[in-house]
Amino acid sequence: MIVSPSLLAADFCHLSQDIEMINESDASWIHCDVMDGVFVPNISFGFPVIQAISKLTAKPLDVHLMIVNPQNYIGQVRDCGASIMNVHQEACTHLDRTIQAIKQAGMKAAVTLNPATPVLLLEDIITELDMVLLMSVNPGFGGQKFIPNTINKVQKLKQLIKESQSNAIIEIDGGVNADTAPLLAKAGADALVAGSAVFKNPNPKEFISYLNSL
Repeated sequence: MIVSPSLLAADFCHLSQDIEMINESDASWIHCDVMDGVFVPNISFGFPVIQAISKLTAKPLDVHLMIVNPQNYIGQVRDCGASIMNVHQEACTHLDRTIQAIKQAGMKAAVTLNPATPVLLLEDIITELDMVLLMSVNPGFGGQKFIPNTINKVQKLKQLIKESQSNAIIEIDGGVNADTAPLLAKAGADALVAGSAVFKNPNPKEFISYLNSL
């Protein structure tokens, strides 16, 4: 299992310490949530912070843009050191064009679906994607309760990927904890984003190792 701790739940007064903990852990990536207060009802952090993070870690940056017009920032995301650029299907009028531009910039291309967005909307683009991120909470805030229908959605997406012979992997973001993670792994998830469950855990590295073993 790929584990991508979400820095949204980290202690920003001691961010370098939290990043060092991730560096020493079994985590595969670092998840960076960029929110604009328009697409989602919250504002998080922007490119200067991501650039600073990239200088402190060798882990690939998994950058999730919860913003309008994400296609306008492809170059800036790349220049911040991102390995994966993740855009919302709901925010992209010309999704195929955006995906191709992300790839041309040298990053892996991922698309996120909100809880109410059907998996089948990716049917005509699934073979172009490196990853699909399913939101298992409504985007905008950390620490929310897991939406149970996500399990069914993972299974539907897994079937779509199999039928289309896509190489895309499935990532889950929201409410990932010791109870939901095994269910997601069983359903076919390949990567888990965990925020509060990691950074509020008394033994975060141990919890990351647990997720990694699923």
